[in-house]
Amino acid sequence: MSLLETAPNPAATTKDSDERRAPVATRSAVVASLIGTTVEWYDFFLYATAAGLVFGKLFYPDTSAFVGTMLSFATFAVGFVMRPVGGLVFGHIGDRIGRKRTLALTMAIMGGSTALMGVLPTTAAIGVAAPILLLGLRMLQGFALGGEWAGAVLLAVEHSPRRRVGLFGSCPQIGLALGLALGTGVFALLRSTLSDAAFLGYGWRIAFGASVILVAIGLLVRLRIDETPAFRELDRLERISKVPVLHLFRSARTRRNTILGLLSRWGEGAAFNTWGVFAISFATGHLGLRQVPVLVAVTIAALTMAALIPVSGALTDRFGPRRVYIAGIAAYGLLVYPVFALFETRHIVVFTVAMIAVFGVAHATFYGAQGTLYAGLFPPEVRYTGLSFVYQVSGVYASGITPMVVTALIAAAGGTPWLACGYLVATAVVSVIATLFIAEDDRLTA
Repeated sequence: MSLLETAPNPAATTKDSDERRAPVATRSAVVASLIGTTVEWYDFFLYATAAGLVFGKLFYPDTSAFVGTMLSFATFAVGFVMRPVGGLVFGHIGDRIGRKRTLALTMAIMGGSTALMGVLPTTAAIGVAAPILLLGLRMLQGFALGGEWAGAVLLAVEHSPRRRVGLFGSCPQIGLALGLALGTGVFALLRSTLSDAAFLGYGWRIAFGASVILVAIGLLVRLRIDETPAFRELDRLERISKVPVLHLFRSARTRRNTILGLLSRWGEGAAFNTWGVFAISFATGHLGLRQVPVLVAVTIAALTMAALIPVSGALTDRFGPRRVYIAGIAAYGLLVYPVFALFETRHIVVFTVAMIAVFGVAHATFYGAQGTLYAGLFPPEVRYTGLSFVYQVSGVYASGITPMVVTALIAAAGGTPWLACGYLVATAVVSVIATLFIAEDDRLTA
C-alpha cells in the first residue's frame, strides 16, 4: 500500500454498500412489489366497481335499488372481514418462511377467485346459489389480500437503501391507485363500447377474466426476486419467531404500536372507500350522473394519486413518515364538507375536480407515507404479522363497512350527505390524534 493510500473505513464501506443496493436487488424488488400490488388491487376493487354497477341487478334482482346496492356492499364488506384472517395466516407464514414465497401464494389465491367470479352464473340461472357462491369467492379474495399488502411493503422497504426507505416504501402504494384506475378504466371502456344488455350479459365478465393474464405476469415477476435482506439476516441469526402473533402482543412497545396503528388507519380506510368505492354509486345514483364519465373521473383521480405517491415518499425521507401522514389526513378531514358540496352541483367537471383534489392529491399525501410509517412500528421478526394485523383488522371498520355506513347515514338524513360528512371528519380526527403518539423508527433496513 502506498503512502497516499489509506486503509478502508469499515463504516464507509458498509454505507457505500447500502447505497449501492438500489441498482440491483432493490429495483427488482420494487418492480415486483409494484406489479404484484397492482394486480391484487385490480382484482379486489373490480368487485367494488361491480358492486355499485352490476351485482345488485344480477345477484339480488328481487330487491329495491337501495337494498340491492346495500347487499352488494355487504358482500364487499365481507372481503374486509376475511382480511384479518388472511393477515394472521400469511403474516405467520411470511415471518416464518419468508416474504417472497408468501406473496406468490397470496397472488395465486386472489387470481383464482377473481377469475371464477368472471364465470359465475347469476341468480336468474341458478337461483340463491349464485349470491352464496359470490360471497364465498369474495371471502377468498379478502383472505388472499390479507397477506398481500404487508408483504409487498416489506419487499420494498427491507430491500431499500437506508436514506430512501420512504421513497421505496411508497412504491407498493402506487399499486393500489393503479389497480383501482385499471379496474375503473376497464369498466369505463366496456361500458362505453357495449350496449346495456351486452354489458350486463357478458361485458363485465371480461374485466374479471383478464385477471388470469395479469396474475400470470405478476407471479412470473415475483418468483424471480430474492428474499429480503432483513429476513435472510433473521434466518442466519436464528431469530425467526415460532409464533409471531404471540410475540407481537408479549412486548409492551409492540402492543402500544399496534393499538395506535389501528386507530391511525381509520381515516385512511374510510377515505379510500368513500372516494374510490362509494362515490361511484353515489354519483350515478343520487346525483344522476352518467356511469362512463363518473368512471373516467375516478380513473383520472386514481392516476393522479399514482403519480403523486412517490412525491409523498420523497417527502417522507425528508420530514419523516409521521409528519407527512398527519398532514395528508388533516387535509382529507378539511376537504370532506367542501367536496360533498361540490358533488351536489351535479356537474361532472366539478365532480372530477373535487375527486382529483381529495382523492388524487390529499389521499396520495398520506397513503405514500403509510407503508413506511407502519413498517417502523415492529421489529423484523414480527414485522409481517404486525403490519398485516394493523392494516387488515382496521380494514373491517375503517374500510369495509364505510360504503354501507355512508349510504345509511345519507338515507337517514333524508338524502343529504352532511351527516355522513360528520362521520368522515371524525375518522380523520381520530387518525391524526393516534398518529401524533406514534414514535418513528429509522431501523427498517437493519
